[in-house]
Amino acid sequence: MKPLRRLLDSIEPQFKEGKLRWAYPLYEALDTFLYTPGEVTKGPSHVRDSMDLKRMMTTVVVALLPCIFMAMWNTGRQANLAIEALGVAPDVAANWRYGVLDSLGVGYSANSFFACLLHGALYFIPAYIVTNIAGGLWEVLFATVRKHEVNEGFLVTGMLFPLTLPPTIPLWQVAVGISFGVVIGKEVFGGTGRNFLNPALTARAFLYFAYPSAIVGDAVWTACDGFSGATPLGALATADVAHGMAAISEDWMQAFLGTMQGSMGETSTLACLIGAAILIGTGVGSWRIMVSVVIGAAGLAMFLHGVGSKTNPMFLMPWYWHMVVGGFAFGTVFMATDPVSAAMTEGGKWVYGLLIGMLTIVIRVINPAYPEGIMLAILFGNVFAPAIDYWFVSRNIKRRQNRNAA
Repeated sequence: MKPLRRLLDSIEPQFKEGKLRWAYPLYEALDTFLYTPGEVTKGPSHVRDSMDLKRMMTTVVVALLPCIFMAMWNTGRQANLAIEALGVAPDVAANWRYGVLDSLGVGYSANSFFACLLHGALYFIPAYIVTNIAGGLWEVLFATVRKHEVNEGFLVTGMLFPLTLPPTIPLWQVAVGISFGVVIGKEVFGGTGRNFLNPALTARAFLYFAYPSAIVGDAVWTACDGFSGATPLGALATADVAHGMAAISEDWMQAFLGTMQGSMGETSTLACLIGAAILIGTGVGSWRIMVSVVIGAAGLAMFLHGVGSKTNPMFLMPWYWHMVVGGFAFGTVFMATDPVSAAMTEGGKWVYGLLIGMLTIVIRVINPAYPEGIMLAILFGNVFAPAIDYWFVSRNIKRRQNRNAA
């Protein structure tokens, strides 16, 4: 790696002071991606440790790997199950992915681990590539105009966003959605560290309201032409109250493991728990936010379940089912704990998490027309996070003033 280091050092003056100084953010992004930044604090007034932005983002990426694996395997498995159920060979001319699988001779067996993984990868990886190309271009453009460095934060945003999407989402909508999330959700406020909304969730919310037919509905969850299948939340929301939880075809363990319909990376609670353990163990993710979201959601869900309803089937869902369906686990672990848009004070994290958890259940249960609620609840929490922190900081200042005055 020394020859590469010498090459980067030799061309640095051209980007820093020469004719290519307009492209310095690109050079700096490549340099800091490959090597540790050369500028470090040396003064005794600074607290120094081994955790920087790059290591934080890398840790989050590692924590997301189980969800990425499940996104590919389960997407392919659900598609292969649908193909087997239809009993008709897929139309290779209508879908280039079918052509790839046929040319490789992989087949469409739901019992083949490799066949499921490869089939799902042909849906997740293109969405991931489009997300990073479109979003990365906006990041570089704003960094170049502002003469700022390109932050590593987008590496996580570019990985989170495709995991929240259904497998059948058109790729052009992926590009439009991430463009909105990066530009409107982050860059207009000054870029990484200054945005008060989670960019990935902002992009997802934009697609939900702009192109709802591609985000919700039974036909978007299974990557198989001519097949539709409802998610557990969608099935219960449209069911007859008399049938209750019988409207959900999956059992609780299936929902926990993630072998069901849903957004590509959000179905597996187990994969999210593995990610949570990594984030908490490394100190990157806040356990206070995760625990408080669960407490808020479980508490209100138990209350509403006890109250019951003669017309709304969502009241029938027990609290432990809310924990494993929809994007609850994924949002709790990876979205609500975003260090930029979440509350930062220790007490504020508890209030912030409780607010998100309770609002999730309110949206899911009280409004059955929109059975999923974690996305809007987190965005709502993002908006109130500065006010929550302000109250706790002001309260702490007053307490110290009163103690010193005494």
